[in-house]
Amino acid sequence: MTPPEVSAGEAVLAAAPARALRTVRRRGADAAFTLALRLASLFVLAAVVLLIIETLQGARPALHAYGFAFLGGTQWDPVAEKFGALPYIVGTLVTSAIALLLAVPFGVGAAVFLAEISPPGPAAVVSFLIELLASIPSIVFGLWGVFVLAPVLRTSVEPWLIHHLGFLPLFSGFPFGLGVLPAGLVLAVMVVPTVTSVSREILRALPDSLRGAALALGATRAEAIGVTLDAARPGILGAVILALGRALGETMAVTMVIGNSNRLTWSLLAPGATMASVIANEFTEAVAQMHLAALFEVALVLFGVTLVVNAIARLIVMAATGGRRDVAGAA
Repeated sequence: MTPPEVSAGEAVLAAAPARALRTVRRRGADAAFTLALRLASLFVLAAVVLLIIETLQGARPALHAYGFAFLGGTQWDPVAEKFGALPYIVGTLVTSAIALLLAVPFGVGAAVFLAEISPPGPAAVVSFLIELLASIPSIVFGLWGVFVLAPVLRTSVEPWLIHHLGFLPLFSGFPFGLGVLPAGLVLAVMVVPTVTSVSREILRALPDSLRGAALALGATRAEAIGVTLDAARPGILGAVILALGRALGETMAVTMVIGNSNRLTWSLLAPGATMASVIANEFTEAVAQMHLAALFEVALVLFGVTLVVNAIARLIVMAATGGRRDVAGAA
């Protein structure tokens, strides 16, 4: 009879090829997965590069004709072929700033309440409604702005602002109901769900031991919430960046309520326009080559502004967090 030691050794030798085959297959699967991820990343990069190339080709006539003067020009006359994007750049930045100034406090406050204070049942219902609000098409927000928000602003809010703060350039003019301020308010309503949903998930992802440690050291409930907010700061700032990206590129809702004027004004009550709204309004009607090229250049400027603003926001995140990414809320 074969000794047990010999039988065990033969079994090990017999199993060695199978183990080697599994190792080869595992390494092959890992290599294929890594290759797929790299191809996906390259596809995204290629899409961005192609987008830039196509936009540059479309904007080439305007780039040669106006150069950098296009960024500081205030005229927009398709008949005379005089184009300047400054009113649209200012309108885009101002409406986005209004949206963030209003949306961030409300959004973060709602996220803190849902994640830290509210009972689980009501929090789940409210969270579902907030996510449902985020899925509403932008044209519905535009209709709400035209038929609900604009009349209220025209008859109540804007006359009060003109009467009490009309000495300031920001609140001078007439109560049109449609203008930069209504566009900023509509954008604020649209981006609040983004800030709230992302911030809530960030806060819920933090370990309970963080809150427990703060309470064990004698912190009050408010102080413990402050500790969690500090830990979640990178993620909350990331939520703000996402909201900013949507505010900068929003088209239909802004087009319906901003008034669509190509004049540069510093009054929030006056009609204005954004880069996205002027493209939506005029692209289908642009028949002259220079007019079409100017719209392509506006799109290129919008891409550049979005890139610069998001880069600045990233730098702010890094400065505010010391570059740390080791918490659950890291951006």
